[in-house]
Amino acid sequence: MQPSSDQPSDPGGSSALRRFGPIVAIVAVIAVVAGLVLTGGGDDTGDDDEQTTTDDTASEDTTADRPEGAISWSQAQEEGLEVEFPDTCDMERGTVAIPFFYAPECYANVDDNGGATHTGVTEDSITVVYYSAPDEDPVLDFITGPINNDDTAAELDETVQGFVALFGDYYQTYGRTVDLRIVKASGTSSDEVAARADAQRAIEEHKPFAAFGGPVLTNAWADEMSAAGVVCIGCGLTGSEQFRQDRAPYLINVGMGGSQGNLHGAEYIGKKLAGKPAEFAGDETFQTTERVFGHVYITSSEESERNADDFRDRLAERDVDLAERLSYELDPGRLPEQATSVISKLKAAGVTTVILEADPVAPANFTQEATAQEYFPEWVVSGGTLVDTTVFGRIFDQEQWAHAFGPASGAAHTAPELDPGFGLYEWYTGSPPPAAETAPVLYPSPSLLFSVLQSAGPNLTPETFRDGLFSGEPTPGAITQSSLSWGDHGLWDEIGLTEDWSGIDDMAEWWWDVDAQGPDELQREGTGMVRFSDGGRRYLPGTWTDEIRAFDEEGSVLIFDEPPASETPPDYPSPAG
Repeated sequence: MQPSSDQPSDPGGSSALRRFGPIVAIVAVIAVVAGLVLTGGGDDTGDDDEQTTTDDTASEDTTADRPEGAISWSQAQEEGLEVEFPDTCDMERGTVAIPFFYAPECYANVDDNGGATHTGVTEDSITVVYYSAPDEDPVLDFITGPINNDDTAAELDETVQGFVALFGDYYQTYGRTVDLRIVKASGTSSDEVAARADAQRAIEEHKPFAAFGGPVLTNAWADEMSAAGVVCIGCGLTGSEQFRQDRAPYLINVGMGGSQGNLHGAEYIGKKLAGKPAEFAGDETFQTTERVFGHVYITSSEESERNADDFRDRLAERDVDLAERLSYELDPGRLPEQATSVISKLKAAGVTTVILEADPVAPANFTQEATAQEYFPEWVVSGGTLVDTTVFGRIFDQEQWAHAFGPASGAAHTAPELDPGFGLYEWYTGSPPPAAETAPVLYPSPSLLFSVLQSAGPNLTPETFRDGLFSGEPTPGAITQSSLSWGDHGLWDEIGLTEDWSGIDDMAEWWWDVDAQGPDELQREGTGMVRFSDGGRRYLPGTWTDEIRAFDEEGSVLIFDEPPASETPPDYPSPAG
């Protein structure tokens, strides 16, 4: 089988250094994000005044029609339909009976599921492949090394299988069982040739309906899957929103898209920071000087540059000019050299406020070099990967990072037992997840898969899967969970995005509390933590205010020992006894 695309095999060029690829995409695999699942328009039992996401930008209901045969609990109630629901339905709430804030609506049983409706779908089963990355990968090891995540591939595989079993037991699949096939990677995360071969092998051997997981530094796996008509959820690097739209309806992401993040970042900076003194800088002179902005971003391809240009244009629309635009490559051997050059140029340009869009390791070099050059600006994190986390923030120069803040797509943190990646797995199996440190990023893709299988109805095809995905209303506003939606809900009109294949819509303001003590995202105690402003309040595009609450400890939050009452799911009996 030939490659499905005539695109250049290496979007970053022929340099050996390009093997490090667009690290910004790694969020799909190792970001510590919780609560990412489609509700399918379920019952919202929270009081309106407890919802903290501002949601008045969706001007009209553009929710797609639900596929034929997919009858939700609310539809049955509204229309007085006499249908039966699975035993796993909480008939008082109308949602699946699992202790999960985003537990989706129940869907009615059917007498006939239509049998073999598509490749990978029979009367009894749905074949799904999962990409299992190798234990050793030089690029990912470079990223995860500083935080000492030692979950093995075997532990990840076992944890994924546990989540598939959980959702398979509780969600409506219309008489079919998800048959999970694990595909062992033959190469590293940046090996395009191996990724294409692995995808082709998976397609030929297993003939799947869907896939999840994938190499995070090449889009070859995702490209092959979409070319073969396989629905691919969280399939590693899937490129830009345009890349996904060109391959619709096959590539679906849980995280926020690049242009969506740019819109949030530009709005945050334009409303809260532009035209005002750099009051949060470490340099006292900067604190009384009107902000001068510089943008530092990771690059590895033309797409990286297009994303940076898009961000520049979004800022310009808000009368925000950049005194410097500086890119760097994630080449471990050259990072110190690049950091010296970048910091020297920022300092010479009089930049008071560095807008940072980076991988989670390079900021250590940038901040150390800034201190060495006695340069103490504000650090505004807008975009990038895991830079706004506690686990990585602790490896940065703390004299610099004490002045870091910005918008974050991740939600305010909760105690570990409340995270579905831990608590839901243990509730179902009676034991902690084998891949305890990675579990929070393993469950979103299978949970989304099963949620959409419900709303896609019995006649399962990629098209009904898309319609089921798009039929869901945005998830309820919360502070310990991100709000998600797919399709067109009027949220992204400003950037002309009417077919949204990415999930997260809202963001919150965070800042680095250099003195705070507590656990990081991997439950390791230490000093220095991400703190969320205003109780973790989240904002949809177009709703950011001009008030900045960064470094205001009043009303801020580090970790919720208990989520708000409206975000606390029912306590159902564990099937593990």
